[in-house]
Amino acid sequence: MRGVVPPGAVVPLHRHADAEDFFILSGQQQVLVSVGNQLAWRDASAGDYVRIPGNVMHAHRNVTDEPAVDLIITTSRLGRFFAEIGRPVTKDLRPPTAAELAKFVEASARYGYVLATPQENAAYGIDMPVFSG
Repeated sequence: MRGVVPPGAVVPLHRHADAEDFFILSGQQQVLVSVGNQLAWRDASAGDYVRIPGNVMHAHRNVTDEPAVDLIITTSRLGRFFAEIGRPVTKDLRPPTAAELAKFVEASARYGYVLATPQENAAYGIDMPVFSG
């Protein structure tokens, strides 16, 4: 599937059983990935490939002024989750509403996806207190 990470967007620290493979089609983003026994931010640009094994904590963010576009290869189950919680990316994309965030948290729990605590996110520079595990 095709995924767009808008400028300034952050996908908080989380894990799920589904493996994900990202081929970066355009733009740049940072991906928090497992390096040895630790997590570390890595830059990913057009042409890069990022593999996230199942049940591994990860996050990603777009710290640029341009959208990043990914080709995402994963399970149909994770595809259904994205279809349920995703929003179209438009030029005037606004931050998610409280209702949209609540829907995301509820869907994550229903699919068995684990969201990190605010403290765990903060350890990697992610300030999103709404996502408490």
